[in-house]
Amino acid sequence: QFKTIHVGGTNGKGSCSHTLAAILQSAGYKVGLYTSPHLVDFRERIRINGTPISEEEVIRFVADERHFFEPLHPSFFELCTAMAFNYFAKQKVDVAIIEVGLGGRLDCTNIIHPDLSIITNISFDHVQFLGNTLGKIASEKAGIIKMNTPIIIGETHPETRPVFVEEALKKEAPIHFAEEEIQITHTEPTPEGKVIYQTNKYDNLIGELGGFCQIHNTKTILCAVQQLQKLGYSIQESDIRQGFDQVCALTGLMGRWQKMRQNPTLICDTGHNTGGIKYIVEQLSNLSYNHLHMVIGMVNDKDIRGVLSMLPKYATYYFTKASVSRALNENDLHQLAQEFDLNGTIHPDVKSATISALRYADKNDLIFVGGSSFIVADFLTDSNIILKSNP
Repeated sequence: QFKTIHVGGTNGKGSCSHTLAAILQSAGYKVGLYTSPHLVDFRERIRINGTPISEEEVIRFVADERHFFEPLHPSFFELCTAMAFNYFAKQKVDVAIIEVGLGGRLDCTNIIHPDLSIITNISFDHVQFLGNTLGKIASEKAGIIKMNTPIIIGETHPETRPVFVEEALKKEAPIHFAEEEIQITHTEPTPEGKVIYQTNKYDNLIGELGGFCQIHNTKTILCAVQQLQKLGYSIQESDIRQGFDQVCALTGLMGRWQKMRQNPTLICDTGHNTGGIKYIVEQLSNLSYNHLHMVIGMVNDKDIRGVLSMLPKYATYYFTKASVSRALNENDLHQLAQEFDLNGTIHPDVKSATISALRYADKNDLIFVGGSSFIVADFLTDSNIILKSNP
């Protein structure tokens, strides 16, 4: 009942999905956006033109459809997906951007027949489900490539490229590699934390999202827009510029290199695997500050040692855990971190850890909060209390 764009990959799905939604909204489309996980409110997962689904609509769906879904024993994510599709159809969206939950081939979002498929990149994550090599993970992600449907590949790797090429050939799907089609010749940060891109298509393109990983995401998004225009979507240059520059206001995106305060500067980011942490560490090393304070927690199904091995040894750490059952205990995290010469204190929750970091940080220091989407979620939930604590 509505057009769709399917977005898969390991990292960057959320940033790409939200920015594409912002661009299409700017172009006048009524845009559904389905993403996960949520950070503060479940309703963030299902939005139309940036407005979350109402509580009443969530309750209505469960009440009206219970007789259908209860005998099927769906997973939480399957139920959310059904709710999103039902809501988008009811509200008559023009197009919906659908972010894959996990993998692609067997993901429940994969019932759609999109106008365009996008795979942002491949990194090690969910290896217990998707495989322990980049090639195996890529073949699961490549499951969203559809017959005769253009596919955009964001970043490639010698192990993953052949997998995508083979699957695209099988499906007779035109394949486009963003790294080859879009060139970014120069990037420059602005004082407000945005980035100015010089590209082979646009001069002085201002991106609101300032993380280093956004350079790759920007190529992916611009390549996708190019294809959407060829498919007949009416998108002007002014729409692209507005979408990039106002993505957070237009869509409600949070937690992507989000600057929460100054003196000391406090930044949170949802990067949670080796692929995402690599960019965070690189960005932290390029900023100027007196001392770095890291409020960090992880979930127990990630490559914890891989992430810890990448973190800067010169920082002071505040080891904590998120309020979810998958969270790694803060004492266990502290013990593992010592193997990598990462030293600091232990805190039972994100609020107490961040308040402690604020207490010990000087005004020219930097505090980073992250390691998991759930750590950022807990921080954002309590951010008013934390930031007003003035320890």
